[in-house]
Amino acid sequence: MKKVLVTGSNGLLGQKLTQRILSKNDFELIATAKGENRFTIKEGYTYEEMDILDYESLDNVIGKYLPNAVINTAAMTNVDTCETEREACWALNVTAVQNLIKACKKHDVQLIHLSTDFIFDGANGPYLEDAEPNPVSFYGESKLAAETLLKNSDIKWTVLRTIIVYGIVNDMSRSNIVLWAKGALEKGNPINVVNDQWRMPTLAEDLAEICLLAAQKEAQGVYNASGKDMMSIMELVEQVAEFYQLDKTLINPISSSSLNQAAKRPVKTGFILDKSIKELGYEPHSFREGMAIMQKQVELLGS
Repeated sequence: MKKVLVTGSNGLLGQKLTQRILSKNDFELIATAKGENRFTIKEGYTYEEMDILDYESLDNVIGKYLPNAVINTAAMTNVDTCETEREACWALNVTAVQNLIKACKKHDVQLIHLSTDFIFDGANGPYLEDAEPNPVSFYGESKLAAETLLKNSDIKWTVLRTIIVYGIVNDMSRSNIVLWAKGALEKGNPINVVNDQWRMPTLAEDLAEICLLAAQKEAQGVYNASGKDMMSIMELVEQVAEFYQLDKTLINPISSSSLNQAAKRPVKTGFILDKSIKELGYEPHSFREGMAIMQKQVELLGS
């Protein structure tokens, strides 16, 4: 049985990894995050408080458990905050990865790192793994810098690039575009949604699964890890309204330029998933299937 150490285990993906490992019992899990463990079940795995910006703490924990792989889900992902708080963004998205590389090299551990479609400018999506990056935001620059560190290292590394991750956790504390749209439309609130950006939204469970496939197969290199349906953000929100039978007339189409956001967004990203499907056995759900999985979880939480 392989042993995996997950950073950022209190986040959406981190909690889905814990849930997935506990349900199948095919990995030994060391979950780590800053602060106390927020996952509802506390048995069946180990939890350690760990700050990935503190190399000594990181080295001690990795050295103590000697996992086969570290899955790094910790990151600053708010694109506008990254644009305005650049030092904090660089620390979590780049310096922390330097720390992880150093510790993984010392203890001979595979590092599986999550990256993003925002390393691209969106002019030629959907992208293959070897497409030329050209980020248009500081967030994208920071994530590309981390990828470059990994590529130039001599450790066993895997980069999984993903797009708009959605899902639900037990305490409902992690919002994302699906929950935001559903929540606003249920209250009867009109919402402004951009109609000039295209993405391939990713179910958090699918992303957790490909992380573990990469660990199981000891995969190395870059893999695309998104959902399989390309749609505009406008279409995405309309599909949420249709699925939950909510009022689509509350959705107002707007252009990206009218939002005056701190960070620029790529126009059309998306990924070609052939390599991940063929080499890792990745099987992402459709967007509608993903919403149905979420809905079941919401019903279970309510019962």
